Amino acid sequence: MIELIGVHKRFGEQVVLDGVDFDVREGETVALLGASGSGKSVLLKHINGLIHPDAGQVIVDGQNVVTIGRKNLARLRTQIGYVFQNGALFDSMDVFENIRLGLSDETQYTDAEFSQDRVTECLRLVNLPPETAKKFPAELSGGMRKRVGIARAIAGRPKYLLYDEPTSGLDPVNADIIDQLVKQLDNELGVTSVMVTHDVRGAFRVADRLALLSEGTMALQGTQEEFLQSDNPRVREFLERDFHTAPVAA
Repeated sequence: MIELIGVHKRFGEQVVLDGVDFDVREGETVALLGASGSGKSVLLKHINGLIHPDAGQVIVDGQNVVTIGRKNLARLRTQIGYVFQNGALFDSMDVFENIRLGLSDETQYTDAEFSQDRVTECLRLVNLPPETAKKFPAELSGGMRKRVGIARAIAGRPKYLLYDEPTSGLDPVNADIIDQLVKQLDNELGVTSVMVTHDVRGAFRVADRLALLSEGTMALQGTQEEFLQSDNPRVREFLERDFHTAPVAA
């Protein structure tokens, strides 16, 4: 389980998170919604300790990420796969080496046969053919780069997957493919996932629950039905802007 309790974070004079409460239950997928600049990625980076809060607690598997110490945090991070917004692939490495970097166990990483088998399996899981391993990032389409980034995130068989805007910059067809892939991996691997996105339609397709970060606080966290039935003006404004003329319950 992931739980943020009263998390505050500011950068200089800018308050980004102002007492945020947020939870992700075992085995579920939660979509973290919000406008650009609302602090979604900042919140996500608190979960694996890339950013520490100014105040509040970040609990993952019963451990406080802020206070567990460097060694325990490194161990915890092996259980957390992180999908960066732009894939964050190394251009000088082929796809095989990029995915292999996701192997957190040094023995597995240095085992050539294991690495080969695991990279091939991860490519299969993200619906890419084995020969993709020989390509370089510059030879891949945007959608393929996103999938390779996901393949790297799952290489170490993590318990948690954190997606930072996995469909940003993609056309609607490729965005749908990534959304379907997120759901497929959640079902097939049994992981617990947080997907940062500003795409309400995609979030509704993928997530068990949704959370809306607005003005530094959590406007609402709940099911699709609770979002559609909410009379919170920040929730209504966000949904109606994203859905445009799509039906939204009054």
